Amino acid sequence: MKLAIVGTGYVGLVTAACLAKAGNEVTCIDNNVSKLARIAAGQLPFHEPQLPCLVNEGRAAGRLRFTGSLRDGVQDASIIFLSIGTPSAADGCADTSSLLACVASLAEMLDHDCLVVVKSTAPVGTCDALQQIFRSTLRARGAGLNIEVACNPEFLAEGSAVHDFLEPARIVIGTASAQASAMLRQLYAPFDADGKRMLAMELRSAEFAKYACNAMLAARVSMVNELAAIAAQMGADMDAVSSVLRTDPRIGGRYLQPGVGYGGSCLPKDLRALIRMAQDRQEPATLLRSVELVNQRQVRLLFDAIRQYVGDDLGHCRIAVWGLAFKPDTDDIREAPSLILIRMLLDAGAQVSAYDPVANKPVRRVIHDAALNLTDDAYAACDGSDALHVAREHACLLAAMKAHAQAMQMVEHPDGKVSHRRLSNPHENKIPQLGEQAGKEAQERIAQ
Repeated sequence: MKLAIVGTGYVGLVTAACLAKAGNEVTCIDNNVSKLARIAAGQLPFHEPQLPCLVNEGRAAGRLRFTGSLRDGVQDASIIFLSIGTPSAADGCADTSSLLACVASLAEMLDHDCLVVVKSTAPVGTCDALQQIFRSTLRARGAGLNIEVACNPEFLAEGSAVHDFLEPARIVIGTASAQASAMLRQLYAPFDADGKRMLAMELRSAEFAKYACNAMLAARVSMVNELAAIAAQMGADMDAVSSVLRTDPRIGGRYLQPGVGYGGSCLPKDLRALIRMAQDRQEPATLLRSVELVNQRQVRLLFDAIRQYVGDDLGHCRIAVWGLAFKPDTDDIREAPSLILIRMLLDAGAQVSAYDPVANKPVRRVIHDAALNLTDDAYAACDGSDALHVAREHACLLAAMKAHAQAMQMVEHPDGKVSHRRLSNPHENKIPQLGEQAGKEAQERIAQ
């Protein structure tokens, strides 16, 4: 098929590269000309494993091209995907202004029948509104075209987005006609070899499904953190408790690790939007609001734990932080808990040394503070530090920490004592001793 994809962010570029790999002719459209130039030069705008190879393969095969012209990009396309950002507005709503503007432009310029597919996460009812824009504009133009809007929400996790697209757990398609459904089924057939992953439904259900999935994930993270807070007050080990939870097939084994909460470009934004949608319809969304409150509390708990250990006056302290992106294998720092913690430490007067395998560069662009030192080596960040926070989600950093005792030996107090304490989640007040190092009292603090 001949496809057009508007937007070259995480969703748009991954979608384009993977659909080109399946043999489709794909044109990516973006109004950011400098971004397109960097992509053409082999410099992707974000870090995503496997994606550079796919993009290069698609371009070399002539199945993947890029343009800054909307009119040129959608010419003769059977399906036009809209992967346009819908960031949080000040009131928590998803800002669909760019999406609406794009559809208004398409309605004025399209000259052939096609299917317009919304991959952006947008409020329930958005597809109906977009369809109405096409109807009214085409009627005013006197154009007898058949342009239908469909919904195809993405379920790509940053860091594994290529794998998630090529081997999806589910493919959700929301349409208003059998013809549109058939087109999307045909397009996605190569990714549904066993025929069990396609879930077809009407438009509003497909739109709501994405919000429902992210709300469930956010609730699970906050539930584990809430349980951890209670367990800490009762002297229970939440890690041990989680090992019990994993054995229950009704609960499952994922997202049971207490930590500093969720972040990133999806869960916080989509939960806010869902709460606002509920509010607009006089639904209280009590649980969703609690999920958000628990998450907002997590970084503060970690900050308080660090301050309790090093003392209230952070002006004479250096804190090391390993892991800056909101999850491993990505450089996405949007609403990352580690960055919230760093800003709190800097505001309190602390010096911060930080390291991330791929996210140092974007952090440099958003935090301009002489008290923040971003290092190219994890152990260098520990040099002269009083405490180390290891983002629990970054397993590679945790493995490095456990495998190399020399990193721990770098974390020294002004009095020369090496600290050896471990705080397995922000709620724990009891910090188990790990042992002695070179005859020094073992007291190491790893706040995670």
